[in-house]
Formats: sequence, structure tokens, C-alpha cells
Amino acid sequence: MPPEPSSARSRGLVRCTHCGLVSRIDGAPGCVRCRLPLHSRKPHSLQRTAAWLIVAAVLYIPANLLPVMGTESVLGAYEHTLLGGIVELWESGSWELSLIVFVASIAVPIVKIAALALLTATAAARSRWRQLERAKLYRLVETVGYWSMLDVFVVVLLVGMVSFGALASVSPEPGLLAFGAVVIATMLAASSFDARLIWPDAHG
Repeated sequence: MPPEPSSARSRGLVRCTHCGLVSRIDGAPGCVRCRLPLHSRKPHSLQRTAAWLIVAAVLYIPANLLPVMGTESVLGAYEHTLLGGIVELWESGSWELSLIVFVASIAVPIVKIAALALLTATAAARSRWRQLERAKLYRLVETVGYWSMLDVFVVVLLVGMVSFGALASVSPEPGLLAFGAVVIATMLAASSFDARLIWPDAHG
């Protein structure tokens, strides 16, 4: 049996997250190059990730139920929600746009929340279950996170389905603020999670 490879942490080595310099953590208050505090793991990673996930889950409901946009014209005043926009697009025959809005505003946030919750729970339990698959899952969540702010542009699609008259106005509604907060909270949750916790060692 080949010996199990040792980790940098077990050897007292840590990489600076700012400049990339590898230093010995024992007796060093910070990076000798840039003076940034050194940590072998992100401080309170699981607690911070869980906190941001709770925020995202709580805001997810009003983000999809409250109106995100209000329109007012000579024809009257109307309010539009994300769910209502998806239904209106589908009924108008624009099923492609309806699918895009559904994936961006409904599916992607809830899948990200569920995936990060799974990663957090298994890391907290120091589980060795499907570690490689969980690492790939985190990389996928990170990749999707780079495009998370595109979710906000679903509001533009809602604007496009409204026929404006000569006199009309558009105003943001509370749902838009909640939706943007969900996007930001999921991004912060992903950045707070330390993927190295997927591979627990004898040092934690």
C-alpha cells in the first residue's frame, strides 16, 4: 500500500491568498511579503456559508412573489412578478424567453442554494462521501457564480413583454431588491466556503 500523501497543512505550510507566497505558519503573524494574515483554512468558513445561505433562502420567497417592476401608462397601472412574467411569456408564445427567465430566476438560485447546503453539511460532518464529485460540484457552483449577476437582467425581459404607449413610466418594486439580494447572498456563500474542507485530514 502506498503511503497516504501528506498535506501542506500537516507540514506547517500555508499559501498566502493575496500574493501566493508559501510560508510556514508557525510563529509567523502574517505573510512576510504582503503582511496579510495567514490562515490554513478560511476563518469560520462553514458558519459564514450557512449564514449567507439562510439569508438567500429567506429572500428567495419574496424575490419570486413580490412585484419586481411596475408600469404605468394611459392604459393603467400594472405590477409584474418574475413568476407572472414567466407565465405571460409562455402564454404569448415566447416559450424560449419563458424558459430562459425560469432557469435564470427560479432554477439557478435554488440549485445553487441546495448545492452549497449539501457541501456545507457534508463538510461539517467531515464526510468522505463522493469527495471528487463534491469538489466538481463546487467548481460548477463557482463557475455559475461568475454569471450570477446576469440573473438581474431577467427584468429587462419583463420590460420587453410590455407594450408601452406614448406616455408610460417604469418603476422598480421590492421584489427586484430581494432578487438582487438573493444573487449577492449566494455569491457570498460560495466565496465563503472553503473547498479544502471537502478533504478532511487529521488536522481538521
